[in-house]
Amino acid sequence: MINTESPLAEFFQPGFDPADLGPLASLLRAREYLNALITLFRGGEDEVMVRLLILRVIGSRADAPRWSPQELETHFSYINPVKRDTVLKRLRENGLLVWDSDESLYSLSESARIALAAIATLTQFADSDAELGYLTAQVAAGQALGNVSPEALQHLHARLNELHRNFEEALESQSEYQIRNARAKLESVWKWVEKGTDVVRSVLEDESGDRQVQQVAQAIALAQGRMLRMTGVFQRRLAELAAQRVHLGQSGLTSTNVADWLRERTQEQLATLGRDLLTFHPEPSFAMSDILLDVTEFELLERERDEIVASDLPSSEISPAMTAVEAERLIHAEELFALLQGIDVETTLAQAVLADTYPETAYRLSLLSLLGDQEAALEQSIVADLVKLPLAFVTEDIVDEVDHPEVATLTRGWVKPL
Repeated sequence: MINTESPLAEFFQPGFDPADLGPLASLLRAREYLNALITLFRGGEDEVMVRLLILRVIGSRADAPRWSPQELETHFSYINPVKRDTVLKRLRENGLLVWDSDESLYSLSESARIALAAIATLTQFADSDAELGYLTAQVAAGQALGNVSPEALQHLHARLNELHRNFEEALESQSEYQIRNARAKLESVWKWVEKGTDVVRSVLEDESGDRQVQQVAQAIALAQGRMLRMTGVFQRRLAELAAQRVHLGQSGLTSTNVADWLRERTQEQLATLGRDLLTFHPEPSFAMSDILLDVTEFELLERERDEIVASDLPSSEISPAMTAVEAERLIHAEELFALLQGIDVETTLAQAVLADTYPETAYRLSLLSLLGDQEAALEQSIVADLVKLPLAFVTEDIVDEVDHPEVATLTRGWVKPL
């Protein structure tokens, strides 16, 4: 029970014991370790960085974990002596550094060692998707020790749902740029999704596990299944957008090339491009200052800017009516159409798409995903004739190895006549 006169009790209504709150009770049990983090992270960013630097260096010497005052002074000679002594004093007073008076040596406390381990795990994932990687690592560590935290599973489940929602928004935007970025994001986190799948499978196979853990694990498995289907959805939507891409006359350029090039220009360069194109400037009849301020604040302070990716504008050249690549794809599409026309019984995916080369096999697989697409069927092309065939394309979440010189694995699936 918490003392009613403590500062913490002042945050709650009179007569209510904060210790009765489950989430708060678990925090109070870990108060010693949380105090270590508070000691490290209280204050300005620069102070925190120096504290972490000193503590990580002290904790990194595994062969001789104890330090004498002279060793600390010599090793950290590159730090301002006043600042160094201030940091060391703070670590001592808050129990992160322990002084052994018998041997006159310093050593890290238990709470300091745990705090450093947590920080090391977090910084390990700073170069990739830190959140999903860190959460998956926590769940995997708990599963390996036979003690999976329901809270860690819930955080992982929430992150997967957030990613899926972001991917759906990219698809709804109908923007090729956003869809390509979303697909790149999915590829960057896929290794963590696969690792999470292995952990969830192990949790679900443990019949003696906690019921709450089992329920959250099942929800994570469903979320991962939705993300797995996103790979095909992205490929299909990008293929649709590619078919709608506008070619700028006979220049060899497309609207996508121009859009990528324009994104790399600065505001000054864009203003130069648009100079003298308008004989007058827009003059709105009214403007609400509060709305303008909100929009400006978001654009300048909160909006996340995409990293600049080099995308040189292709040179303007006279292109033939059909490029060699387009002619080759037309031939592949006609060959696949002839093959599918003759299917009257259930046929494996390998029999339908495997060709002599990997590019042709991949192109065939992308065409199969369009079977039954109503929008693609409206076009006047061999692809439209192909998607109108009375066939269904069915796959499973299983990958088979195939005996092919350029294709190592292939999703298990079938082509079935309707």
